Amino acid sequence: MARPVVGIIGNSYLLNDQYPVHAGGQMNSDAIAEVSGCMPLIIPSDPRHVSVEELLATCDGFLFTGGRPNVHPEEYGEAETLAHGDFDRARDAIALPLIRACVDRGQPFFGVCRGFQEVNVAMGGSLYPEIRELPGRMNHRMPPDGTIEEKFELRHDVTFTEGGVFHGLMGSVKVRTNTLHGQGIKDAGARIVIDGYADDGTPEAIYVQGATGFTLAVQWHPEWNADADPVSHALFSGFGDAVRDWAARGDVPTLKAV
Repeated sequence: MARPVVGIIGNSYLLNDQYPVHAGGQMNSDAIAEVSGCMPLIIPSDPRHVSVEELLATCDGFLFTGGRPNVHPEEYGEAETLAHGDFDRARDAIALPLIRACVDRGQPFFGVCRGFQEVNVAMGGSLYPEIRELPGRMNHRMPPDGTIEEKFELRHDVTFTEGGVFHGLMGSVKVRTNTLHGQGIKDAGARIVIDGYADDGTPEAIYVQGATGFTLAVQWHPEWNADADPVSHALFSGFGDAVRDWAARGDVPTLKAV
């Protein structure tokens, strides 16, 4: 039996500082294949190559990944500054309308890091350009030095709403996560429910209220060690269940946001 297809939203990079590529991290594909039980398909996120309509017809679900480029502030009505960092306008042009279309259709998606921020912006929210500059906030960025294991080390707790969607999925109101992001939610978009926070008040877990599909997104990187870490495993296995439900019936979600 063919596995459901999960489109992994790719990023634009320069290979060896000169050759343009569309790429996705191997740990994303590993998590989708090995934990979600679906077939990963990396998407060249550029409206010159793909359309939202084609993607909806081709894929059963979508993983909106992390990435160095940030959502352009024009997408939430603010002017670009140096603090906003690098951008990928082609990805903006695919990811944001694709999220809105999935919400409308009930088609499942899972947002991670930049993907978490895209979900908020797609629903009308805004972002802080640099969390660590806010009073009382910790530095959520990736450590600049060390091994990859040290960079993805679990560094802070996330506390979920008791009785909420994430609490139900995890079986716990508090989990330990990594943190590798500079930006974060400023204003929550319409229907965005912030269901989990870091200890410093930074939003870390969201979903779209009233959506009939799986619309969960997290600010951390659960694709790291997804098969062994219980928090990551719960997220990717829950997402895989939702994608299989969509592939089989088209309109029945595994998790319904309340």
